[in-house]
Amino acid sequence: MKVYLSKHAGFCSGVKRAVETALSVPAENTFVLGELIHNEAVVQKIKERGIRTVESVGEVPAGGRLLIRSHGATPSVFEECERRGIEVVDCTCPFVARTQSIVQKMHAAKKTVVIAGDASHPEVVSLVGWAGGEARVVASEEDDLSDLRGKEVALVAQTTFSEKLFCKIGENLRKVGLKTVEIFPTICYTTTCRQREAQLLARTCDAVIVIGGAKSSNTKRLGELVSAEGKEVFFIRDADTFEYEKINFFDRVGVIAGASTPDWVTREVLFKMAENKAEVQETEVPVEADEVKVEAEETAVAEEVKEEVVAAPEQQVEAPKAEAAAPVAEETEAKEPARPNSAMDKVLAEIDREERYRKGQIIKVRIVSATDEGIFVSGSGKLENSIPKAELDCEEYDRKVYEEKAKAGEEIEVMVTAVRPTQLSQKLVKKLKEEEAMLEDIKAGKEFSVVCTDVNKGGLTAELGTYLVFVPRREIRMGYVADLEKYKGKTLRLKLIEIRTERRKEIIASQRVVLEAERAEREAARAAKEESFFSSIHVGDIVEGRVERVTSFGAFVSVNGFDCLAHISDLSWTGVKSVTDVLEIGKHYEFQVLKIDETSKKVSIGYKQLQPQPWDLAAEKYAVGDVVHGKVVRIVPFGAFVEIEKGIDGLVHVSQISHEWLENPTSVLTIGEEVDAQILAFSPAEHKITLSIKALQPRPEYEPRPEREENRPVKVKKAGRRGATSDEEEEEYREWKEGTSFGASISELLGSDDEKN
Repeated sequence: MKVYLSKHAGFCSGVKRAVETALSVPAENTFVLGELIHNEAVVQKIKERGIRTVESVGEVPAGGRLLIRSHGATPSVFEECERRGIEVVDCTCPFVARTQSIVQKMHAAKKTVVIAGDASHPEVVSLVGWAGGEARVVASEEDDLSDLRGKEVALVAQTTFSEKLFCKIGENLRKVGLKTVEIFPTICYTTTCRQREAQLLARTCDAVIVIGGAKSSNTKRLGELVSAEGKEVFFIRDADTFEYEKINFFDRVGVIAGASTPDWVTREVLFKMAENKAEVQETEVPVEADEVKVEAEETAVAEEVKEEVVAAPEQQVEAPKAEAAAPVAEETEAKEPARPNSAMDKVLAEIDREERYRKGQIIKVRIVSATDEGIFVSGSGKLENSIPKAELDCEEYDRKVYEEKAKAGEEIEVMVTAVRPTQLSQKLVKKLKEEEAMLEDIKAGKEFSVVCTDVNKGGLTAELGTYLVFVPRREIRMGYVADLEKYKGKTLRLKLIEIRTERRKEIIASQRVVLEAERAEREAARAAKEESFFSSIHVGDIVEGRVERVTSFGAFVSVNGFDCLAHISDLSWTGVKSVTDVLEIGKHYEFQVLKIDETSKKVSIGYKQLQPQPWDLAAEKYAVGDVVHGKVVRIVPFGAFVEIEKGIDGLVHVSQISHEWLENPTSVLTIGEEVDAQILAFSPAEHKITLSIKALQPRPEYEPRPEREENRPVKVKKAGRRGATSDEEEEEYREWKEGTSFGASISELLGSDDEKN
């Protein structure tokens, strides 16, 4: 990159004189009316001397000293100072003073004074005052000037106004139809040269850096001229606000400074660029001839104003400022001394003469002494500085330790944390080295964590040391992230994608790759575990498992880390309504493997298969003739089933329910009714028990006689009913015909009695 430095960079003669005056005048009881110049660094230096800035003369005590800034002041200010005995130190720029004299003269001649400039600018405010408060201020070529038709007009300009715009306003005045118009080109020649150089730099360079204070009118004007040429413009206050990364992409960069910018500010910016291997050279702006012409014209105007003011003193407004016109000619006659060296030569000479430090630079210094507050160090370039104990690399400050180090002349590495004045820190060096080591680990693929501090449309942002961390939206997790705000304040686990240092120190990182790697690792581990599990398990195996969770249809049991299903039907021989009636979550049980499906990765296990069946123990509990107590659980046409215990039911045939004939068992029994019965028959192998309720009931007093043969129903074997049970066959014997008698008639009973007799 080539850097072209404008020839007219730095203080103009008027600003230089004002600054030198402010830095040399006694500070005690001294005040400045408004900011001396529009440059923050210079204003701060003046403030550090103890000189206060005031906004009105009323704030200055009687007998005090008041500095008039380079923009000048109104006649009323001088009058009040004279009345109250305030000493005036007039730092008004000679070119501004010349314009004030012209305005004073034209106003005294009863002409309408028109000022091309910014009505709120301090210089214009002062000019309006010298016109008795009756001047017309025009800031744009679009302003309506028709109200000036037929008047005698005198046009002047704010000394830092745009030359091009001033000419257009002059042309507009001529078109209005004025009686007379006098135009005074009062723009400072250094302002004119800077504006022309700004245009030339914009035409020959890819971008232009404009150095100056944010409030400086001439600095803003320079930027406007560059923008008008369609080139990129960068406004900076000083080297601290200059980011070299932003111009690193341009091949040719111009540098120009406003009239209120100190030379040393420009030097530091150039020094920073030179450190980045930029080739700095002074631009060849062909304005030398124009400068001579402008100076000659201005000298002639100044002489003319001087002669006219002297020749017609009666037209002057009586004010302490009236004699200010005389030295103007002298100022303009004295041409600036030729500079023996180029601007770059001065920069290099300055660099050669003293060691220059920049913010963030790491240097070596020697410990000189120690106090309770910290240590004193010395370094190259006549550096002598103190380092507070809070900035030392030690857990707890011990003065004696550092006094021993001072005796040994020990050197330490420190970081320059600020310039003007220089400030140093040893602690930051340690942090920087730790950060560098951390970056090496990150570059090697190590995972790191940050806390999300903010979001933008593209993703999430965070900070890691001196680096900005950016996580693009697509790199936050697997899948699209709709709501970024919910990640604010959350910890992100990241891996590096890219480190950028072109514009700023930035790390582009991804959390998605961390999550994907973990998922792949989990899947690989699960696959290996499944392979090992299925190779070691077989149908019929007895395994131990822990009940993890239950559902309405069964329990999921962890067997060697693999989920197996124990269906509710395989939990108990007697059946259960809820899994928790048999199994408890969190406890271990033994199960039998019932089925393995390696394709679908499913294993079925049973708990009841390892428990004894009720019928296996029934032979030990029951025998023929025993009386048991049970509950009616089912009723069928041929009898009722009575549950003796869970899993064991006995049949009470309809004929064994009562001594009386029953058409249907429901006439005497209900489901849920508890009854006592006697075991008539017992076959554990066939899982059958025959019960009788009537066996436990007393016999009736009269038993019905055996029925006649012709009335007994005939047993019929129905076709197609293979395998009918004995109970069903017995049921068919109960199909009585209509009119069948349940016993003997009265005549038969009487006949039998006669026979007995």
